[in-house]
Amino acid sequence: MVLAPDKFKGSLTAPEVAAALAAGFARAAPDVPVRRLPVADGGDGTVAAFVAAGWEPVWVDAVGPTDMPGTATYAVRDETAIIELAEVVGYSKLPGAEPDPMYASTYGLGLVIRDALDRGFRTIVLGVGGSASSDGGAGMLQALGLRILDRNGNELPRGAAPLVQARTIEYGGLHPAVAATTFVLAGDVDSPLLGPHGAVAVFAPQKGAGPEQCVELEAALNNWSNVVAGSADNSSRQSQDFALVPGAGAAGGTGFGAMAILGAQSRSGIEVILELIDFTGRVQAGDLVVTGEGALDDQTLRGKAPAGVAAAARVAGAEVVAVAGSCTLSEAQLAAAGFTRCYALTDLEPDRARSIAGAAALLEELGARIASDFLP
Repeated sequence: MVLAPDKFKGSLTAPEVAAALAAGFARAAPDVPVRRLPVADGGDGTVAAFVAAGWEPVWVDAVGPTDMPGTATYAVRDETAIIELAEVVGYSKLPGAEPDPMYASTYGLGLVIRDALDRGFRTIVLGVGGSASSDGGAGMLQALGLRILDRNGNELPRGAAPLVQARTIEYGGLHPAVAATTFVLAGDVDSPLLGPHGAVAVFAPQKGAGPEQCVELEAALNNWSNVVAGSADNSSRQSQDFALVPGAGAAGGTGFGAMAILGAQSRSGIEVILELIDFTGRVQAGDLVVTGEGALDDQTLRGKAPAGVAAAARVAGAEVVAVAGSCTLSEAQLAAAGFTRCYALTDLEPDRARSIAGAAALLEELGARIASDFLP
């Protein structure tokens, strides 16, 4: 029995979901061994998933999206560091939950990356989801030593809005270890940087930007991409228009900055995570795998964690069932995605507020039901 759920957003973390399910299994089938492998797709909970899989946590001082001092955690093993953007500059790091769409930045993320580089980690996986900013990764790069200058040669302040004044870039101060480091973007967003499907149009309103602010932000990111494309660094990377690459719009354009300046490769977040925790090596043919997330819906089928788990489990010859707060997928959709069945909290408690508040107890009950339905 393998428990590999993602978080139930706004209710329980992935390790908490796994713990609740495990309690239900222990009650119904106390003699059946249970392995907990909570997962994530690059967003909130990515570092926690790696720590639960046995990776070592590292704590570092950083700043949030509005420069509020704080600490962040990343996970390490051998020469690889897993850094979660949401853990440093995500929504939850906004003081008082007050958005700042024009001036929130990814500077704190860069501080965490710098710490990992200083410690000698030469493969850095960036979980890019849940950002509070739309600065095209500029703040992250400023923390790594890149200088972004206006027409008078003055360094720009942090945030998205000032990028409309960017004119040149100086690479001389960029952390020297960047050139020797492999960067991987792990996420589930394939948006380009600009345009109707880009970072601003799709995501900035969720970060508090109104219509006029969205126009300003789009102009700022457009200028930023032009400055990067025409920068004095004549590396082969600059010959490609990274603003158009799928994933460039991830995390408010952090994908763009990481690909264009750090040489990062964009990959499916859940695929990267399953690979690094050796999911297929820890799941055996004939296992029952339980995965899930807060809402199992059409979005789940577009690269979310449960779909990735189901695909990997099928390769290993395991059977997969899902748990969710709510499930809107048809039986045909579930079967096509590799799920034998889905158990939803709404089956036990139709009231959404009560379901969220009592998610742990409800998941324990579902765990017991799954054990009764599927175990001999």
